[in-house]
Amino acid sequence: MSQYRYQVRDAAGSLSTGQLTAGSLAEAAALVRGQGYLVDISTVAAGPKGLLGKLNSLNLRPGPGLRDVMNFTNQLAVMIKAGISIRAAIEGIAEQTENPKFKQIVDQMRQDVEAGKPFSEALARHAKVFSPLYVNMVRASEMSGSFGHMLDRIAAYLRQQVETRSMVRGAMVYPIIIGAMAISTTIFLLTFVLPRFSTLFQGHESMLPLPTKMLLGMSAFLLTYWYACLGSVLAAVIGAMYYIRTPLGRSHWDRLKLRLPVLKRMFRALYITRGLQTMGEMINAGVPMLETIQITADVSGNQLYRTMWMSVFRSVKAGNKIAAPLQKSPLLPRSVVQMVSAGEESGKLGEVLNDISGFYANELRNTIKAATAMLEPLMIVLMGFIVGFIAMSIILPIFKMSQLAKK
Repeated sequence: MSQYRYQVRDAAGSLSTGQLTAGSLAEAAALVRGQGYLVDISTVAAGPKGLLGKLNSLNLRPGPGLRDVMNFTNQLAVMIKAGISIRAAIEGIAEQTENPKFKQIVDQMRQDVEAGKPFSEALARHAKVFSPLYVNMVRASEMSGSFGHMLDRIAAYLRQQVETRSMVRGAMVYPIIIGAMAISTTIFLLTFVLPRFSTLFQGHESMLPLPTKMLLGMSAFLLTYWYACLGSVLAAVIGAMYYIRTPLGRSHWDRLKLRLPVLKRMFRALYITRGLQTMGEMINAGVPMLETIQITADVSGNQLYRTMWMSVFRSVKAGNKIAAPLQKSPLLPRSVVQMVSAGEESGKLGEVLNDISGFYANELRNTIKAATAMLEPLMIVLMGFIVGFIAMSIILPIFKMSQLAKK
């Protein structure tokens, strides 16, 4: 007996799906035909048995990310412009999708489209994968009849977001690696190297310089209470992560990112680029202004910038212009506010916002390069100082003892 998945359309035209057990495909088809017009029937692949099957049933594979959505949009845009129907295009993409969870989502969207639902409504059912920006731009294109062109614009927007995210993460990788190496080297010297010299210093504690005494004390503490140190570090990391997820902690963390000496310019350019590009794309797509500002606030990525955009939302809702509340905020440069005001007056706000976001995208790239170039020598000097301090704290008393032995 095998499992079969089927799709049946009833007399009213509605599509339903289900699974059944039958001895053969022909037997399964005969059982299903009594429910209506058989649209599709296929065998459900049997999963691995035993422990592997149980683990697979938990669906532990990572969910779809921004890159998966970008690839889906690129493929869909090409197929739509080639004249392929939306249902056939989604079905073709589903067959090529490697991520199992995303494949299920694409299959569900295909079923919704086959059932007669608009594509934007099918997207909106998966809000964790397709953002409100994506859904609203697709909905606007469905009303204007520029679906293929809009998919190209959405794909370009997502591509820019993926590149920006990769640049920011790449800029943070090197300092994290150097910092981890510095901490690991310090722990290795204190727990493995320094104890080898502790027997040499026994009986001569009065001769030891203060740095050596401090390091010996730290070494003894780490060797004796290593479990307490490890537990404290884990508790601090988990506590910090939990605190950042709270509204107050998130606000403090977002405020700190805009004050860090080396990284504040990078984060500032990132939030400005993300906000203005999102707003520009949605205005050019014909999305209503209030929805545009609301979505811009949601995707800003920083509580301070979100508060700024929500003040713009309330101002526009009261009948005022966008630039009025922006002039009171220190988060945007005066020149940007002036260009936004000029765009409002000329009726070309979308084009102006795209130009500004393009400028700050280049500024972000340059800032990341500058921050990376500045962080690399700083981290190397810091690591050299730590290792050198420990080495000198060991060598100095040995040198002093050798001088006394000669006398």
